[in-house]
Amino acid sequence: MEGMPIPDEDRNLVMHVSLPIGDDILMGSDVSSHVKSHFKSGNNNYISLMPDSREEADRLFNELSAGGEVEMPMEEMFWGDYFGSFRDRFGIWWMINFPLRQS
Repeated sequence: MEGMPIPDEDRNLVMHVSLPIGDDILMGSDVSSHVKSHFKSGNNNYISLMPDSREEADRLFNELSAGGEVEMPMEEMFWGDYFGSFRDRFGIWWMINFPLRQS
């Protein structure tokens, strides 16, 4: 990208990907080298889900976080969404985000 220096080791990383799954979108990205030293396998990314309802957000959060560690419980956030995050029982990090302005 012009005007933004990118280290050689980051040139083949994914900056942003959106994968349509049914009516939903799974989004992700790689971790760049300047922050990679802080991460280890399993904590170097989050999976973010945007369900269609607050009830579905609660269901996904409760079922996927069972046996794991809640980082932020589901609650209305300052940016106007209903949000929560957790690490599941397999060590994978998740974010559940329901935009309240949709409801």
